[in-house]
Amino acid sequence: MELFNNWMGIAGGGQALGRFAHYLAGITWIGLLYFFNFIQGSAFGEMGEAARGEALRKITWRTLWWFRWAAALTWVSGIWILAHQEVLSSSEYWRSAAGMGILFGALLGTTMAANVWMVIWPAQQVVIGSSVAVAEGGAADSAAPAAAKRAGRASRVNTLFSIPLIFTMMWPSHFGGPNFGTPEAGSRIIIWIVFAVIWIAMELSALGKVGGYDGVLNRIVLDKHTDTIKYGFAITVVLYLLFEILG
Repeated sequence: MELFNNWMGIAGGGQALGRFAHYLAGITWIGLLYFFNFIQGSAFGEMGEAARGEALRKITWRTLWWFRWAAALTWVSGIWILAHQEVLSSSEYWRSAAGMGILFGALLGTTMAANVWMVIWPAQQVVIGSSVAVAEGGAADSAAPAAAKRAGRASRVNTLFSIPLIFTMMWPSHFGGPNFGTPEAGSRIIIWIVFAVIWIAMELSALGKVGGYDGVLNRIVLDKHTDTIKYGFAITVVLYLLFEILG
């Protein structure tokens, strides 16, 4: 069968199955991420405490199951795709614009998946657990407001990262490689430095490690989802222009 010919090759069955799982899981993950940030957040702001608590227990709880497992499958299938790439062992590929784009996307995706499982999910368990306790006549968990802030910042930075991630994952195969080839060593260093500064600064800020959860970067970039979208596109344009100018 054609599916099993050249299984480990770039056009083999391993690639086909990996990409199918990656696309399907990625659509589910990012779609739910946008639901949380663009719809649920605004709706919760207009709800009373009782309605918000019921939505947390009956909608958010279920949505988080799909959200976190879609994130896990997206990451695992991404690693699967890389493992089935013939170019994986080629150092020349990873120096090219296409390879750099894939690496940027992989780093952002790994960061986002880690945020889901290590920050958002544990924090939401506290928030929803507190809501359940109140609904059953108990007292609210005093740690819930801080947990909600942690989850919100991590979710919002994931939204920020999702825009350049989607671009860098799409761009190498369809645009970056054929047009930019392999940038010079000095150009690659500059591009990597700019990417790393943006990536690390925003992640540490969202985790409250730089200026706290209400630090300057968080207030400017992550407070409003509309601003997060704008800065996500701005980061994408900056990365593209770096390849355009230095490539």
